[in-house]
Amino acid sequence: MPSNIDLVIVLLLCVVLSLISYRMRLLTASGSLASFAMGVVIGVFGSVQWLLLLIAFAVAGFVVTRFRLEIKMQRGLQEGKKGERTWKNVVANSLVPAVVAVGTWALGLQGTEEAGLVYLTSIGVAASDTIASELGVLSAKARLITTMRPVPAGTDGGVSVLGTFWAFMGALFAAVIGWAIIFPGTWPDWRILIPIVLGFVGCNLDSLIGATWERSGKVSKLGTNILSMAIATALAAIILWL
Repeated sequence: MPSNIDLVIVLLLCVVLSLISYRMRLLTASGSLASFAMGVVIGVFGSVQWLLLLIAFAVAGFVVTRFRLEIKMQRGLQEGKKGERTWKNVVANSLVPAVVAVGTWALGLQGTEEAGLVYLTSIGVAASDTIASELGVLSAKARLITTMRPVPAGTDGGVSVLGTFWAFMGALFAAVIGWAIIFPGTWPDWRILIPIVLGFVGCNLDSLIGATWERSGKVSKLGTNILSMAIATALAAIILWL
């Protein structure tokens, strides 16, 4: 468990992030409360560094959400009314990282490099999917991932060259920034490929699930996000510990 000083830092960071997000209309009231709760769980059962990585991802997500927002609004592809996100969006991107934090703590693995890399992978999937979704919808051409037939931008399971490029860049961004935050003062080794590759794979799993189970009504958008993140994160754990 964190020291008293770390606990105060975690609480302050979560309060500040939630209030700023709400005041800037990046999150709704429910989204801000969910952000605070998830941040506390990750900061307490993971570490302050894990929380800082979550905040870095949140900032990147807000930036790409607001990028060319007017065009997204004209096409009806924005989150909420003006890009704001609710508790469902927050939970979709932070539930799996929170489970990793609690799970590694419960198993006595808190603070290990393996735990950090598994957590980093979960953030990698979230970053890859969020950045690809927010920038990929600006593409004029999209195809369904299962059949490759043309579909409107923003269609569940739709992919594009632009979106695929940003999916990889999102995973790369999370892996590099995450390594610097979680393992400060060290150079990345081959293990950085795990969050990069599985972050990208997780994003494409999201599209595959969206094109099949989500389109048929078997899972919700929230379920699609959580399931794709859970699969990629579990693969990272298997690779690292087995």
